[in-house]
Amino acid sequence: MERKILIKSDIIKALTKAGVMQGQTVMVHTSLSSLGFVCGGAQTVIESLMECVGENGTILMPAQSWKNLDPETGVHWQEPEEWWQIIRDNWPAFDKDITPTNTMGAVAEMFRKWPGALRSSHPARSVAAYGKYAEYLTENHDLSNIFGDGSPIGKLYELDGYILLIGVGYDKNTSFHLADARAEYPGKHLVTEHSAVMEDGKRKWVSYETLYVDGEDFEEIGKALELQGKAVRVSLGNSSICMMRQREAVDFAVDWIEKNRRMSEG
Repeated sequence: MERKILIKSDIIKALTKAGVMQGQTVMVHTSLSSLGFVCGGAQTVIESLMECVGENGTILMPAQSWKNLDPETGVHWQEPEEWWQIIRDNWPAFDKDITPTNTMGAVAEMFRKWPGALRSSHPARSVAAYGKYAEYLTENHDLSNIFGDGSPIGKLYELDGYILLIGVGYDKNTSFHLADARAEYPGKHLVTEHSAVMEDGKRKWVSYETLYVDGEDFEEIGKALELQGKAVRVSLGNSSICMMRQREAVDFAVDWIEKNRRMSEG
């Protein structure tokens, strides 16, 4: 496939066609490289989003730093097991101003450092937000309640926000984890996770219980969602963008999971 070049006006045109409007609250997942050559890179994508939602809008992005989890869970799969305890003892405590994102992409990494952006305090599953509801979306991100009601994506549901996938698949759609939390399905269970945090000025390796999730069926859910006409897909460069109302997507996913998921203990 011939690589395409995009400028800001191309991105704004596609976002507008997909339904991004002034005043919306939108959770965005991106893959910059999938689009082709974006003139200005991540900065151009972020500025385009901000122009589309305007001063009364809010942009939300994942800022996960999931390598700050126990090596036993597989997050340091490339390292030998004899190093695991050393990692537990020495991995830097989460700092919302410093800790980089892990595999969230160039746009999310730039966005979490954007002037005026706020970041939630979860040591492994944080989000970053900019705009009208940024403070509300990022405050009080509980260690155990990563994706449920009261979490950032739970609050997005309360605000009747939107999901925007830019060059990525439904496997990156974090909002489906809210459906994980709400739905009842075989094998649903909690797991104990660990992360390095700062408490009373000291680094601590803390444990917390949270819902086990893996997202293996998210692509199936997304395809079914699109077939129901609950998502708008628009071409952009070498890929596409997909826009949906979060409430409709989550409600659909809860129903789909309860009818179709057969999750084994893992």
